[in-house]
Amino acid sequence: MPVYINSIGSVSAQKTFDNSLFLEDVICYNDTVLKIIAPDYKDYIPPAAARRMAKGIKMSTVSAKTAMTEAGIEENEIDAIIVGTGLGCIGDSEKFVRDIIGNKEQFLTPTRFIQSSHNTVAGQIALGMGCKGHNFTYVHSSISFESAVLDAKMQLENGEANHILVGGVDELVDHHVKTHELIGHIKERPVETMSVINSGTKGAVFAEGAHFFTLSSVQRPSCYAELMGIKTYNTLTQNQVPEKVRTFLSEYGLEPNDIDAVIFGYNGDVEFDGYYNGLANGLFKNTAQVYFKHLSGEFDTASGFGFWLASKIIKEQRVPNVVHLNAVPVDGPETMLIYNQYRGENHSLTLLRRC
Repeated sequence: MPVYINSIGSVSAQKTFDNSLFLEDVICYNDTVLKIIAPDYKDYIPPAAARRMAKGIKMSTVSAKTAMTEAGIEENEIDAIIVGTGLGCIGDSEKFVRDIIGNKEQFLTPTRFIQSSHNTVAGQIALGMGCKGHNFTYVHSSISFESAVLDAKMQLENGEANHILVGGVDELVDHHVKTHELIGHIKERPVETMSVINSGTKGAVFAEGAHFFTLSSVQRPSCYAELMGIKTYNTLTQNQVPEKVRTFLSEYGLEPNDIDAVIFGYNGDVEFDGYYNGLANGLFKNTAQVYFKHLSGEFDTASGFGFWLASKIIKEQRVPNVVHLNAVPVDGPETMLIYNQYRGENHSLTLLRRC
C-alpha cells in the first residue's frame, strides 16, 4: 500500500512556516548557533496557553497545525501522532533541575517537570485535538525523526491507520550549547553559513526546528510526494556506504542513475563530511546534488528539514539555486534520495517519488 506525504509544516532558521514560499528569502548567518525564525504564535495558539508552553511545544504546534490545515484533514481523522526528538523539551528539563538545586529539593512546582519529558510534544498536540489513538515518541539521537516516519509507514502499509501526523522537533538551550562547545561538536569560531561546507574545520553549526507531515494511505489534492522507503543504520565505514545505497535502491528496482536528485546532509564538519564526498564523487557524480544544513543548521532531527526540502522540490518541480550543490541540471525531478548521518553514526536513507 503506498504512503503519501499529503502536507508539510516547518519552523526553522529560515522562513519556512509559510508553505506558499519556497526559499525565496534566504537568511544568511555568521555564527556557530542558529535560532529559529519564529512565526507570530498568537495566530496559532491562544496567548494565555502560549505563555506556559516550552519553545519546542510552540514550534511543534505551529508546524502540526500548518500541516493539518494544508491537508484538509479534520482533527478527528488523525489516527496517530508520532514524534521524533533527540532532546525533547530540554529547556524545561534544565529549569527543573536548576530549581531542584536552588530550592534544595523543596517547594517545586510540577509544571516544568511535566513539560520536561520527551513525550510532552506528542501529548500536547494530542490533547489539543482530542486524539486518543497511537501516541508515541522516539528518542533515537539523530535518527529520531526517521524512526517516527518508519513507524508511521509500517502502520499505514499494514492498514492500521489512514492518516498519521508525524514530526521531528528539537530546541536549543544554553547548557546544551556550552556542553557541545566544550567537547568540540560545535565550531569554535563563527562561520558564514552559506559557505560552511568549505570551512575546513571540525564541528558543526548547531540549530533547532520543528517539522511535521501528514502521512496517509490515501492521496489528497495537497499531496507532495510518495514515501517509497526509509532505512537506518547504526554505524558504517565510509567504504560501506555506497554498497548500502545500492542495496537499498535495488529493493525498489532502482539503480543510482535512476535518482533525479540526491540530498546530502553536509554540515561542514571536516572529520565526517567524507561520508557524503564518497557518494558525491562516486555513485552520484552525474546526478544533481542538493544540500540543506547551511540553511537549517545541525540538530538531532535536522533530517526533518531535508524531508521538507525533498517534498517541496518534488511538488514544485524545481531545485532552488541556494540548495543546488553541483552543476548537474535537474528538470522536473521524479525520484529523490536523502542521505544523512551525524559524526559517522546513525545513517539514514529516505526515498521519495513524485505522485
